[in-house]
Amino acid sequence: MTTDRHPDNHVLGESTPDGAEISGTQQDSHQYPITPETPTPPVSPPPPTAVGTHPYGQQPGTWGPAHGSGGGFTSPLSGPYATGHHPAAGYPPAGQYAAEPYPDGPATPPPGPAGPLATRRPSMKPIIATALIAGLIGGAVALGGNALVDHTTATVPQLAAPPATTAADVHPGSVTYAAQAASKFTADIEVAGAQGTAVGSGIVLSPDGYVLTNNHVVSGVGNTSAIQVTTTDQKTYRASVVGTSPSYDLAVIKLQNAAGLTPASLGNSDGLQVGQQVVAVGSPESLSNTVTSGIISNLSRTVTAGDEQGSAVAVYNGLQTDTPINPGNSGGPLVNLSGQVIGVNSAVDTGQASQGGVQAYGLGFAIPINTARRVANELLADGHATKPVLGVTGSLSESGTSGVEGAQITNVSGDGAAAAAGIKPGDMITKVGDQRVTNYADLMAQILTHEPGSTVPITVSSGGQEHTVTVKLGSAVDNTQTTVPSNGNGNGGTGGLPFP
Repeated sequence: MTTDRHPDNHVLGESTPDGAEISGTQQDSHQYPITPETPTPPVSPPPPTAVGTHPYGQQPGTWGPAHGSGGGFTSPLSGPYATGHHPAAGYPPAGQYAAEPYPDGPATPPPGPAGPLATRRPSMKPIIATALIAGLIGGAVALGGNALVDHTTATVPQLAAPPATTAADVHPGSVTYAAQAASKFTADIEVAGAQGTAVGSGIVLSPDGYVLTNNHVVSGVGNTSAIQVTTTDQKTYRASVVGTSPSYDLAVIKLQNAAGLTPASLGNSDGLQVGQQVVAVGSPESLSNTVTSGIISNLSRTVTAGDEQGSAVAVYNGLQTDTPINPGNSGGPLVNLSGQVIGVNSAVDTGQASQGGVQAYGLGFAIPINTARRVANELLADGHATKPVLGVTGSLSESGTSGVEGAQITNVSGDGAAAAAGIKPGDMITKVGDQRVTNYADLMAQILTHEPGSTVPITVSSGGQEHTVTVKLGSAVDNTQTTVPSNGNGNGGTGGLPFP
């Protein structure tokens, strides 16, 4: 590397303007014979530095554009340094800083007190100061600045490495602990089919390779599709579908010839609180074992999720989190700081970005683990799951004439649970249990939070009067999605959040 020096700072063995060679202690000074008898011609001060020129003679732009209307140069923090170049990039070649001669005339020193050593020209002091300041900022100039000090007394710093320590807290209750725990039972899933490759994540349920994921991750599996799963130890397995639950957007797959895997620890989503810290692990954009953290933003949100075309819209009740979730996180775990799974990441709200509007951030949704546990156990046992049935139909386009907010009922099944409880067409359901219902999607999502055959209090507004009835929910095999209807006969959809 070329070492930059100030123009007036010669080193040992270098010739001075009068041809003398510097040696011994003359490293930082010139020594000339003092001849009082010969008049010394006046010395003119050096020309001032031109506006917009670096003190070393570089033109503006070497370090970046000049600031302000008065020209000048910018600090090394702009220009080439702003794009990540090495600090030494863009400096003049060797020789740029060659010593400048003294004014024409006899080889006599500049005016100053007589003595064995001549005094330097005062006009160079500001330039020396500039070189030192630039050296502190720019790095490469600092090497040149070193020539201005006495190397016989300077000490060279020694950069010692401290003992390796674990700075982060890895005890239960920390994000670090949760991330390490969840990474051990999170798997990457790829489904290759005729329409392309779907990428998602999964949660290992057993050492022999049962894995929980989202239904929409594996819903495209057909005769020509193949599921490939990579576990945290970087082993890859072929897998097959054990069973799916479209209404809850859940599925279980089985890895072939797997053994010794680390199963997840499942928590209890009923004890969650808003503001509680959580961690998500998955493979967003195929980046395996990506960890993000955030909080629980809400405990009960109606999620209407579908693909980018707004079709295949599923409706369920989910946890809301501001933990960053992206395409590829689907089916991965949302865990508490004890490393227990409390949700299955499933959907994200991007706002109006797909229609050219405002992009939304921090609106992710997960299926509560208590719901996922029940569904997964049924899929493991029977290959299919069940869902509760109320026995009514309605639509988002229907609104009550009484001004009461709720889910307008258009039809009631004659042998269903609602009919048995006395609910009639035209009634408005305003609550399921203690959860407020504002539309038909809310009603469906709240019903799905209960187990088939369970008894639920439902608040009904009829003729402007509210009353509560007790409904024993029915049961049905979950082989189709619970969708948002656009009209009273239950057909059609309204679009929904994209699956991540």
